[in-house]
Amino acid sequence: MQISRMISLDAKDIQLLARLQKDAQTPAQELADHLGMSASQIGRRRQRLEAEGYIIGTPSRLNPEKLGLTVQAFIQIETRSQSSGTHQSIKRLVATTPEIVAAWTLTGEADYIFRVYCTDLRALNRLVQDVLLPHDSIGRVHSQIVMDQVKDDTALPLPS
Repeated sequence: MQISRMISLDAKDIQLLARLQKDAQTPAQELADHLGMSASQIGRRRQRLEAEGYIIGTPSRLNPEKLGLTVQAFIQIETRSQSSGTHQSIKRLVATTPEIVAAWTLTGEADYIFRVYCTDLRALNRLVQDVLLPHDSIGRVHSQIVMDQVKDDTALPLPS
C-alpha cells in the first residue's frame, strides 16, 4: 500500500518535499524559483500534499541548550507484563511527562525506549528514581546519556 502511494508523487513533488523538510518556512516564491514553477503551483501542490497526508505538520525545532536542557538521554523500559492495561498505562505516563519528548515500542529485550531531555543529571536522576521506577507498569529501567550528538535530522530519505 505504501509503495503505491509513493508512485503518485512526481519529481516536482519529491523536490518540494525535500525542500520543505529542510525549511518548512521557505517562501512559496523561493520554492517556485528553485523548482521552476509558479508560486501558485507550489501552493496548490503543497495543499495537495498536506491533504493526502504526506505533510503532517510544520513544527519549529528549538535549541535544547538555550532552554537549559543540557542532558539528553535514551531510557529503555522493560514492563512488568505484556497487557493492554500496561500499554495504556505507559501511554498515559508518556503523555503526562514533559521530559519524555519521544517514545517508541520495540522488539527485543526492551519494550519501550524514551528520548528525554533534562536540565541536569540531578533532574534525570529524579525522573528515573521518582517517576519511572515507582511506576506500576515498569519493571526495569536502563538509561544511556548522550555524550555528543553527531546528527539530529528530521528529514526522511526520499527517492531521487
